Amino acid sequence: MSAPVPKLEVAGIDSLTLRLFDHIDESNMPWMLAASQRLRASFGDALIDLVPSYTTLLLHYDLKRMAGMRVRELIAEAFVDLQPTSAESGRCHELPTWYDRSVGPELPLLARRSGLSETQVIERHSHHEYQVFAIGFAPGFAFMGLVEEALAAPRLSTPRKRVAAGSVGIAERQTAIYPVVSPGGWNLLGRSPVKLFDRTIDGYSLMQPGDRVRFVPIDHAEFIRLDGDDSPLEAPL
Repeated sequence: MSAPVPKLEVAGIDSLTLRLFDHIDESNMPWMLAASQRLRASFGDALIDLVPSYTTLLLHYDLKRMAGMRVRELIAEAFVDLQPTSAESGRCHELPTWYDRSVGPELPLLARRSGLSETQVIERHSHHEYQVFAIGFAPGFAFMGLVEEALAAPRLSTPRKRVAAGSVGIAERQTAIYPVVSPGGWNLLGRSPVKLFDRTIDGYSLMQPGDRVRFVPIDHAEFIRLDGDDSPLEAPL
């Protein structure tokens, strides 16, 4: 595959969106990371922020340090002879997860939709290694994928007003863990005791785009031993 040619879209007076791909795919991420490295090196101190996502890079630069025409020149130069980084460039996180109806009220729903047993849903969700595509929505919230099609499910028609921190959910072909208490409409199937947002670590988030994640099933006793909160959630009406 040849290097993607970015389509530039104005996102603000000092920001551009670089659209590298038209479709979400796990094979995109090595190219996204390679482009990010090139752009960071090219822009240096003139770069304020660079945010990778599923198919785009949001580039925020310092207007006082760099004119718009030079920005576009540097972007074009960064993609000359670009090569993807290794697919294994990110860290791999194994996240202990307690799968249970009391903290994952949509577990029965996901089983009915897929034609699988609840045990099979758990096995399939925890068997796959997921890629972190983007961080957003809430501090430390990692959008991961791709969930196999049998487990894909639309967001709840009525979001919950309160989802507990650590809740593991599925929305369409994405999966994620809520890092903090917040509203949310994902289908919940379990909970992890791992702290995902921490001001003491670099970037504040345990996971970063390009990382890989595997959910490791644990029982209730191990969940409590790891300081997990087992307060139950009610299924939506």
